[in-house]
Amino acid sequence: MASMTLRLPTAQLCKAARSSSFRPSFRCAQQQMRWLATPTTHPVTQKNVGTAMVFLNMGGPSTLDEVGDFLSRLFADADLIPLGRLQNYLGPLISKRRTPKIQKQYGAIGGGSPIRKWSEYQCEEMCKILDQISPETAPHKPYVAFRYANPLTEEMYKKLLADGFGNGKGGRAVAFTQYPQYSCSTTGSSLNELWKWRQRLEGKAGPSEDGKDGTIRWSVIDRWPIHPGLVEAFARNIEEKLAEYPEERRKDVVLLFSAHSLPMSVVNRGDPYPQEIGATVQAVMQRLNFSNPYRLCYQSQVGPQPWLGPQTQTSVEEYIHKGQKDLVLIPIAFTSDHIETLYELDQEVIGESGHPDTVKRVESLNGNPVFIKALADLAKEHLDSGLACSHQNSLRCPGCKSERCAASKKFFAGQEIIPGH
Repeated sequence: MASMTLRLPTAQLCKAARSSSFRPSFRCAQQQMRWLATPTTHPVTQKNVGTAMVFLNMGGPSTLDEVGDFLSRLFADADLIPLGRLQNYLGPLISKRRTPKIQKQYGAIGGGSPIRKWSEYQCEEMCKILDQISPETAPHKPYVAFRYANPLTEEMYKKLLADGFGNGKGGRAVAFTQYPQYSCSTTGSSLNELWKWRQRLEGKAGPSEDGKDGTIRWSVIDRWPIHPGLVEAFARNIEEKLAEYPEERRKDVVLLFSAHSLPMSVVNRGDPYPQEIGATVQAVMQRLNFSNPYRLCYQSQVGPQPWLGPQTQTSVEEYIHKGQKDLVLIPIAFTSDHIETLYELDQEVIGESGHPDTVKRVESLNGNPVFIKALADLAKEHLDSGLACSHQNSLRCPGCKSERCAASKKFFAGQEIIPGH
């Protein structure tokens, strides 16, 4: 299905997307607009260099040789895996010890993560649709910035400058998180990294011809957990998978929504991730008219410290032990395939369940035309809004002690954005 979608021309994608009948479960559009915040004022007149659409994500190693560097960056990030004062010592130690094991896992899924391929494809196809539905902000130029793998945020920013953005010329860029549900450890970390490289590469930029400082004007799509297009894409994939079960058993199949877990230290600090994951699950189930029993569980826990649960693999084992063998796994926090779906869910959870014919996983969003159109719709709403980021993005967690987080949030909230420019 994924490979077939990749071959669809843009015209077909647009046609398929236009014919899709969204049935949103909440008044999502209204709520999304309330979440997009911080209007800006001062008009800027300058030559249009287009709009850079920058997808933010964790990333993954494309080859086995990249696994070590990927893990090293990951365990060095205190926003994602807080190790306290021993971060600089324990991070490299843990990554070095885990590298051989993780290399074997990537070897089992083809020798690398497909997340770069999918991210670049999704962003390119979204930009093609945006050029049609938002000509006033065209051309839309696709970029991908990964937090722990190539292309890194630093590489992306240097490419932006080389492509004519900034350097006294201004230009607009949208940082579009590919984590639909916000967490300080994912979207927050990516925005902190983006802010860091903005300060390093543009912090001392000189004035431009129009009197402004000539730096890139950034705005942020920082969360979209109940966007109707996202909900519809998930719901359709679930319906397709349920259709594989005999009709007499179908309504009793248990839907297990699986999201990436978080350390409880992050959750207890006030991170909004659990609530936003729950909002997505609720919206999808309402779109499905609560047709099946369901639960939310979490995967990818690392280390001995307490993490958000229950764990996905344990949940599957316990349900099978109770006699419930018809289970459908839904990776609800991911927008494409990567090691968490292809190895953890497919090979560990399902492969080790002993019931691969009744324990199944829905297709990931990948090149789904409904999902691609949803990305374009969300981007169009944001471009037209004249808003820099959501009200939520400006709010720090009650237990936040990070000055970098405070500075990053202040920077993005203070960006000057004009609707349709």
